[in-house]
Amino acid sequence: MEKLIGRHRECEELKRLYESQRAEFVAICGRRRVGKTFLVRQVFRNQFAFSHAGISTAELKTKHLLQTQLQNFGYSLRYFGLELDHELADWFEAFHELIRLLEQKREGQRQVVFIDELPWLDTPRSGFISALENFWNGWGAYQDDLLLIVCGSATAWMMDKLINNHGGLYGRLTKVLHLAPFSLGECEEYYHAAGIQLSRFDQLQAYMIFGGIPFYLSGLKKGLSLVQNVDELFFRNNAPLSGELDRMFASLFVNHSDYYRIVSSLGACSLGLSRTEISQKSGIKSGGALTTILQSLVSSDFIVEYIPYGGGIREKRYKLTDCFTLFCLHFNKKRSAGNPHFWQESFQTPAIRVWSGHAFENLCFLHLPQIKRALGISGVHCQAEPWYGKTKEHKAQIDMLLVRKDRVMNVCEMKYTQGEYAMTEQDDREIRRKLTVLQEETSTDYALLPTLITTFGLASGQYANIIQNTITMEALFEGE
Repeated sequence: MEKLIGRHRECEELKRLYESQRAEFVAICGRRRVGKTFLVRQVFRNQFAFSHAGISTAELKTKHLLQTQLQNFGYSLRYFGLELDHELADWFEAFHELIRLLEQKREGQRQVVFIDELPWLDTPRSGFISALENFWNGWGAYQDDLLLIVCGSATAWMMDKLINNHGGLYGRLTKVLHLAPFSLGECEEYYHAAGIQLSRFDQLQAYMIFGGIPFYLSGLKKGLSLVQNVDELFFRNNAPLSGELDRMFASLFVNHSDYYRIVSSLGACSLGLSRTEISQKSGIKSGGALTTILQSLVSSDFIVEYIPYGGGIREKRYKLTDCFTLFCLHFNKKRSAGNPHFWQESFQTPAIRVWSGHAFENLCFLHLPQIKRALGISGVHCQAEPWYGKTKEHKAQIDMLLVRKDRVMNVCEMKYTQGEYAMTEQDDREIRRKLTVLQEETSTDYALLPTLITTFGLASGQYANIIQNTITMEALFEGE
């Protein structure tokens, strides 16, 4: 069986919940393909009293969504031993039959029930949530031997309908686990376990492409370089990941084309965009629908929201941080052009370098714990975000401003290079200008420390002294 990489805290928590002496209702959230199902099946070794997975409504070629989901649920009940000689009429009956199955199978030990892709079961006007409420509140919560685990990639649904439910399921969840993508260090552990040989520089670029998503990493083939693997997975005819972004959005979001337009707009700006700018660039009116989309994208780990240092709530911005989405947005048209060797032939082009800079910035934001550890401030609360000068006269952009509670700001420049970065006179002048603009616009009295985050470090030279801290990619592979 494939080795489980990382997830140590999640495994310990699931084992603790299994050993609990009371009924437990656990929700596991996380981006699609992040490994939620694999985690649960590995921890419990498929020893379930009952398990079931919803069917993606995006893939169902029928108008009878409720009947199809109920029919599939009935198949699962039969597979786990229930004698069922008719089709289920509704979700109330479905959960009643699940109760009957569990009572028949009760043998004095913990009964683990696993329902995967729960949001897909909640088809329009299906009554699913009401039936789930009735199942848990009327029976499940009183069964000390029951461990109910539900998963869902549609994180917005999980948050709205389950975790933040204000109806019958309010406060009923006993634990919520959020599964994040692998870190660089965990990706390296995965490569070793899979026998894939990549330098750390290649692992860094792999992260900029795949974003630490285990399912995508599983497509890498031993014996091929990273460049060859990227062509195999994205650019050859019928490449397995060629339409993944479209499939993913269609399976997660209703009106997924609107979501796609918004992330496309965000993908073109490393600083992110304001709500007004998003509306203008995407063509989606600024109203309740836009609010819902932005909240869904945030909760699904595609984008983050932040308020620039020194700004107010009206200056809130949204930034695309999902590495895989950014890569697909930059190179979708190249895939459609049909060149099976695009990545090998274009690896050193300006377009790749532009994407690399943006992607490396995202990678750094996703490894903030490692950056704090490298700076020796793991225990210091920090606010990290891009920053920009607001006036035309003082136009300036800072890749990452790390605002620390110890009254220090690390003014971070991020440079993705294939060797040591050599500071130039222009670099020196630009950093000094940024420090001046930051000081003038924010009136901060914090100490400002120019910090370089780069791949191979800082070359010695007459302009290197302005940099107070240097963090290399080696530090980004360390644990938190």
